[in-house]
Amino acid sequence: MSTYFKSSLVLIFLLLFNVQAFAQLIAPPNWSIQFESKTLTVGEETKIIFKAQIPKDWYIYSNDFDPDLGPMLTELNVDKSSGLELIGELKAINPKSKYDEIWEGEVTYFEGTGAFEQKVKITGSNVSLVGFLGYQMCTDVTGQCIPFDEDFELTTQASGTSNSDSGSSETQELPLNEEVEEETQVAQDKIEEQTGARTFINLDDDEDQSGLIGFMIVAFLAGLAALLTPCVFPMIPMTVTFFTGRSKSRVQGIRNASIYGLSIIAIYTIAGTAVAAIQGPEFANWLSTHWLPNIFFFLVFIFFAFAFLGMFELTLPSGFVNKIDAKADKGGLTGIFFMAFTLVLVSFSCTGPIVGSILIKAAGGDFLMPIAGMFAFSLAFAIPFTLFAIFPEWLNSLPKSGGWLNSVKVVLGFLELALAFKFLSVADQVYHWGLLDRDIYIAIWIVIFALLGFYLLGKIRTKHDSPMDYIGVPRLMLAITTFVFVVYLIPGLWGAPLKALSGYLPPMATHDFNIASSKGLTESSSNQLDDIPKYADFLHFPHGIQGYFDYDQALEAAKRTGKPLFIDFTGHGCVNCREMEARVWSETPVLQRLNEDFVMVALYIDERYELPEAEWYTSDYDGKVKKTIGKQNADFQITRFNNNAQPYYVILDHNEELLVRPKAYDTNVQNFVEFLDGAKEEFTRR
Repeated sequence: MSTYFKSSLVLIFLLLFNVQAFAQLIAPPNWSIQFESKTLTVGEETKIIFKAQIPKDWYIYSNDFDPDLGPMLTELNVDKSSGLELIGELKAINPKSKYDEIWEGEVTYFEGTGAFEQKVKITGSNVSLVGFLGYQMCTDVTGQCIPFDEDFELTTQASGTSNSDSGSSETQELPLNEEVEEETQVAQDKIEEQTGARTFINLDDDEDQSGLIGFMIVAFLAGLAALLTPCVFPMIPMTVTFFTGRSKSRVQGIRNASIYGLSIIAIYTIAGTAVAAIQGPEFANWLSTHWLPNIFFFLVFIFFAFAFLGMFELTLPSGFVNKIDAKADKGGLTGIFFMAFTLVLVSFSCTGPIVGSILIKAAGGDFLMPIAGMFAFSLAFAIPFTLFAIFPEWLNSLPKSGGWLNSVKVVLGFLELALAFKFLSVADQVYHWGLLDRDIYIAIWIVIFALLGFYLLGKIRTKHDSPMDYIGVPRLMLAITTFVFVVYLIPGLWGAPLKALSGYLPPMATHDFNIASSKGLTESSSNQLDDIPKYADFLHFPHGIQGYFDYDQALEAAKRTGKPLFIDFTGHGCVNCREMEARVWSETPVLQRLNEDFVMVALYIDERYELPEAEWYTSDYDGKVKKTIGKQNADFQITRFNNNAQPYYVILDHNEELLVRPKAYDTNVQNFVEFLDGAKEEFTRR
């Protein structure tokens, strides 16, 4: 389901129920914490189990993906302990995984129920563990993300030694303060009552289902495309020859052809099942982010691209193929199956990279996706062969093999070459090699697709191409489409966002020369800061915006310059904050207003930088000591604005009073412009 459709649903819902979302606190998940073993014995190992009941339509990030990717990982922080020793790290128990296009990497998460485990060794009879879980809870319904800390104090008794059978003490689930738990549930019920949270449609299931159907459609189309490859197309006459005269009746012919088609589907689908059986969330995360598989896929795609472009021919060992073909000549059902197997083997030279693309795309820890993808691919692949086996007389209506098949092969070679760099880009981003920055990546694509366009026009020929006396209309239309795509790519060299390709291109931060960013710096020249912002050495604004990262410093600057104060409650791990910056803040009407009309301050609520002890304070809200920049910013948002979700935008006057109602996630540019203009007009009136 598209983001725009989600946004429309939420907007309609808010209008119907008149939700005052800007003044609400989102309740955290309900946690239970307990030892796995009912009895504890000194010297033995056990586990502490952390379970979370997550509110409907929300999810929390796990901790088994790249910590530098962006989202805030769940982590265990221990303040003090006795009678036990931690072994290893906190481990997530069977989280879900997905590829996040905003973060451009694989993330793992929990929805509904989440669980973690921490292995410990009991070292004393008086067992105590005091600390907190730090985590981030997000929702795709309203685009909010909230960091939380879950404090706990776990105490119990253990028996004397591991050899003792008596005196062991039964452990109990951590008795979380019942009043606190009750207040949390009441708060959650109240929020659900006010916002109608229980009536929201669970969009995740729809997304999963629509994503699977869409993936199967793409795989089906890939199967149809594979029929046009030079390795597969010539197999159609072979299929007709094999089945001609083998059947004594039409019924038997249909049966044999059906078995043939089902055998093709079974062979391909079994391959998908095998991949699905060995992969899991950890394997998928490794497969999508580790440099080794990504470099391997890069080299494989380059290899097939060179073969498709005519550098060399791909053939399986002739002895192996001949043995399989001999089995097919034996006839009967066994012969039909081996004829299908022969088709799969012989056609692998052309279908291999297409099948590989399906399996790579499906590598997300999902058992069903690879099977469904391979089934859809093989279904499209098998149907024509089955029909030609039933109706061999159709062979006379097919175009003859020739130069046009080689042209298809070369076009696929150019596409394989372009797509290969996506895998190199993933490895480059994860490990910060700096080999394939965004502008270099775009330049490579411009060259590849420009050469493809010239090839389609007949200006470039490979050694297997037939001479062309003229260009057909379909080929001309394809050439025009290719050059239009090249023209679309060119502005990306100077920083154009190219939003349609955001999932394929490296992030904008890797771009060496960005006119948009330079333009932002120029526009902000009238808003040059007259002092050095605190924490600017490690915190930054996007698009060349100049601003502050400390509220008090920003407020003083706003008073000096006579401008309203724009507060951006944001976070490093806030995916929707990044989306707002990319889709809304980057637009000229918004960027110009942010640069010229406001003093900007970004308050990161998940920044871990610990302040000097003299700047610590105890919160009136929860009675906890706030030591870090993020903790203090989050506390400020809660106590001052009664809100704890990000992104959250607040505009104040010099008396620290609201100028307009705060704004949350909303990718409508015009709405954001009206939000800014309304605040400026109100500031002028005061």
